[in-house]
Amino acid sequence: MNTKEIKDALQKWNDHCTLIRKFTTVDDAESKEARTARIARLRKDYSAFVDYYFPHYAKCRCGAFQIKAANYIRDHRNMKAVFKWARAHAKSTHMDIMIPMWLKCQENSKPETRNINVMVLVSKSEENADTLLSDIQAELQFNQRYISDFGPQYNAGSWQDGEFATQDGVAFFSCGRGQSPRGLRYRESRPDYIVVDDIDDDELVENDKRVRKATEWVTEALFGALDGGRGRFMMVGNLISKNSVLAKIATKEGVYLSEVNVYDKAGNVTWDGKWSKKEIQDLEQFMGYRSFQKEFMNNPVTEGAVFRNDWIHWKKLPHLRKYESIVAYCDPSFKGSTRADYKAIKVWGKIASELHNIRNFVRQCSTTEMVRWFYDLHESLPEGVICDYYIEANFLQDILLDEFETEGKIRGYQLPIRPDHRKKPDKFQRIESISPLWERGFVFYDERLQNDRDTLTGLEQLLAFEKGTHTHDDAPDADEGAIYILQKRGRIESFTPRIGQRTSSKNIW
Repeated sequence: MNTKEIKDALQKWNDHCTLIRKFTTVDDAESKEARTARIARLRKDYSAFVDYYFPHYAKCRCGAFQIKAANYIRDHRNMKAVFKWARAHAKSTHMDIMIPMWLKCQENSKPETRNINVMVLVSKSEENADTLLSDIQAELQFNQRYISDFGPQYNAGSWQDGEFATQDGVAFFSCGRGQSPRGLRYRESRPDYIVVDDIDDDELVENDKRVRKATEWVTEALFGALDGGRGRFMMVGNLISKNSVLAKIATKEGVYLSEVNVYDKAGNVTWDGKWSKKEIQDLEQFMGYRSFQKEFMNNPVTEGAVFRNDWIHWKKLPHLRKYESIVAYCDPSFKGSTRADYKAIKVWGKIASELHNIRNFVRQCSTTEMVRWFYDLHESLPEGVICDYYIEANFLQDILLDEFETEGKIRGYQLPIRPDHRKKPDKFQRIESISPLWERGFVFYDERLQNDRDTLTGLEQLLAFEKGTHTHDDAPDADEGAIYILQKRGRIESFTPRIGQRTSSKNIW
């Protein structure tokens, strides 16, 4: 770093330390009995421990998944674990700072019985690891509440960047990816708490050989720094690629896996003490489908597995009266175990050999909102334009029919929606089978929809579609439904029967 960068970093460090002092003032009026009882409670209750000692971090209550992780780590002195948590879920804060300090303040004080003796914090580079380690170093040096309850931690004789030890002999080291940790120890103790924090990056995961080499380094040199595998060994991060060190370690036998996404399996916000559902939905709309899946759902998707971005063509579409046929196909996604599934209505038109995407509805919303949009679509059509409305027959249940009937009573008419009784083959095969239409240039999108959120969300799902993926596919499923009907109708209309004389059986042979 140059002089200015060093100066700026030092100022940032001083500001952070000042903030810790400011927020961790001690109540001098607390009685000795109350203090003893409080410490005993905080040693057992991780969430309360965080609230008391880290008010500068704890802007909201701990999530259930964070408490579960802390208790698991405390209760398993020998463990191998991967904490695959979404972005902004306080992975580093808990694993690198709060949990080690919680373990350190437990009543076991002798090296052979206490919860932590030597911590090693590993990241993608030595500089990054030093920065992460400096956060717990600052807490141990300037957190007044922690110091008041558990004694001074600062050790003037062993207190430097990337390597320090507290007065009671607990040591902390940083290590960059690929650096040699062999022989690492402090006095008689070898590492017993190793946390690998965000070791993957976008550049690394693009190279299979580098990922393989980094994985071998983790499982051989780094894991070998423990005393014959004894101790806590963990990786934390979000899954930015299926070809990553985190992904490979997570699938190894004997590894405890904690996976936390921003939505749980029922579609609820996992850390609801921090975010509302609307905040997450707004975040997803801004980021786009694929980026959101990668960063917040541990679901990295590769564009172009079936559909490619350069196959997406935009143009000015003709008036709706010009179309031979228009179909609006609905996939309402009624699944009991869905992960905040999308409801999709895709409007497609056929003109000559071309298929045009005219309108789109792709949202995580209520059935009422979806039905209302369906009716609004119908009422927006110019006089004389016919659009056929379809929905999968197995979705046309009483609850959905009731929604259509209720909206119809408000509007004064019932939408003429038809069930699609087709016995559908495998979903991947169905959607993949229409991809040549995009590749050969028969598919066009309305250029006026290039900034339309529903259209862009549908395209994100289309480009992310691949076999075996956990990405949402409601929009491409609705695309296939509409296009199948348009194509089938076109084949029927283009069929011209031949009428001629029946050939006599005498002339066949």
